[in-house]
Amino acid sequence: MKYLRQCLKGYGRETVLAPLFKMLEAVFDLLVPAVIARLVNEGIGDTGRILRLGGVLAAMALVGLTCAITAQYFAARAAVGSAGRLRERLFAHIQRLGWGEMDTMGTATLITRMTSDVNQVQNGVNMFLRLFLRSPFVVGGALVCAFLIDARISLIFVAAIAGMALIVVGIMRITSPRYRNIQERLDRVTQLARENLTGVRVIRAFGMEERELERFREVNGHLKNRQLSVGRISALMNPLTLVVVNLGIVALLRVGGTSVDAGGLRAGDVIALVNYMSQILVELVKLANLVVTLSRALASLQRVSQVLDTEPAMVFPSETPAPAAQAPAVAFSGVGLAYPGAPLESLSGIDFEALPGQTVGVIGSTGSGKSTLVHLIGRFYDATQGEVRLFGQPVRAYPREELRRTVSIVPQRAQLFSGTVRSNLLWGQEDASDEELWQALRDAQAESFVAGQAQGLDARVEQGGRNFSGGQRQRLTIARALVRRPRILILDDSSSALDYATDAALRKSLRALPWHPTVFLVSQRTTSLRHADCILVLEDGRLAGKGTHDELMASCPIYREIHESQFQKGDARA
Repeated sequence: MKYLRQCLKGYGRETVLAPLFKMLEAVFDLLVPAVIARLVNEGIGDTGRILRLGGVLAAMALVGLTCAITAQYFAARAAVGSAGRLRERLFAHIQRLGWGEMDTMGTATLITRMTSDVNQVQNGVNMFLRLFLRSPFVVGGALVCAFLIDARISLIFVAAIAGMALIVVGIMRITSPRYRNIQERLDRVTQLARENLTGVRVIRAFGMEERELERFREVNGHLKNRQLSVGRISALMNPLTLVVVNLGIVALLRVGGTSVDAGGLRAGDVIALVNYMSQILVELVKLANLVVTLSRALASLQRVSQVLDTEPAMVFPSETPAPAAQAPAVAFSGVGLAYPGAPLESLSGIDFEALPGQTVGVIGSTGSGKSTLVHLIGRFYDATQGEVRLFGQPVRAYPREELRRTVSIVPQRAQLFSGTVRSNLLWGQEDASDEELWQALRDAQAESFVAGQAQGLDARVEQGGRNFSGGQRQRLTIARALVRRPRILILDDSSSALDYATDAALRKSLRALPWHPTVFLVSQRTTSLRHADCILVLEDGRLAGKGTHDELMASCPIYREIHESQFQKGDARA
């Protein structure tokens, strides 16, 4: 609740005025049966009185409508505004989370909490501001008005209210925990839908549409069944409360009719009592729906709070350390890493040094830990053993912003964002000039196809860069990293879609970069790494070899086996 209270700050006027105008509306609603009673008791046979009292009823209806619209306006402002703040705060917090926390939570559940859960909270705030005072006030006011008409008959109201309260509370206790489970089921539906949308080409390539459709039917069916189960239980509320109210009305008519015959009550009073009973029914049903909405909102708020309560495991200092003189650009000392929950270490006992301006190759079989190793350089994960140092200082000593300026990584999957070529390249450096952007494109071997576009740098980039080929996307992501002119550049198998000639031209341009960065090349091709100053060979998370191409061919069986297997396939060209 603390996060919601913080997001409601600044909406104090709305949170007061919304229930206040609802209370005013309720006051006019409570006066209506009394006016109707007077109209019946005193107006029959008196046309003038009927017109006057009818005018009073019309005026009360108009004022009540105005109060209701005003209350809805202020409630909507507070609900939408606080939900917007909560969503912004959640998004900003997610941006601060490390890769470890993101891996643990999962993308699907974060999307659900950003969308569906926040919407549930918004609906809960809206309904709460409109009804949390009105419904109890109308129920209590109707009971008081009934006592003022006839204390003995009003006991029927007490019995009816008690019966309806038992029904509402009982149903709420059954349904509330089930709504939390429904949101969890929605996570799974979102995850499956996301997998299918992002992997639609693979699904169609393997002809697995029917299987995936069946999987979605199964998961969606579980969600539907849970929703129907809760819906059936909730649906009992209206008929059960109607039974209680109708029994109360029958009792009112029976006792009231007898009292009218005896001269204790007038006919208009009985009509007023029936109207008050109907008002109580309507308000209790509204209150029940409010409780349902609040139950879902509280369950969703708890899920949102779980994310906001998750503190990033990584803590970044505020001051940049001074680099040590003559220190290597990157140094690993006994580095090991075990992912949370993993039975084995992904890296173990890694020792090496990379000097400024050197090119370091990283090779190994699938799952050997290549990407994990380079991710430690940018501190996307923290080593669980040993120490990673950049320019003589521990990587943990660098502020986040300085570390991102120092280390640029191009991941395996080329990710572009909707916009233009220019807007994507400016991620590297916001104030880069057009000449700097074109130079980065030249260095990344992307100048030719960008210049071939009619709009040049302003050529449109669709979501994910789907209007470019795989190799073009990779070269654009490399250019984006080069715009930043990092001191350490990491290409994590980011040239796998390039042909040999383009790959060779790219490696040549990287060696000629004027600021001489330390370059890490992760690749499955020995031809891409053979000119590197040092090549790291990984096997099952351990360093199986280290040296130049010729040294490893002579001393490392694993590297030699990789190279010879590719050479036999014709892939070993320089």
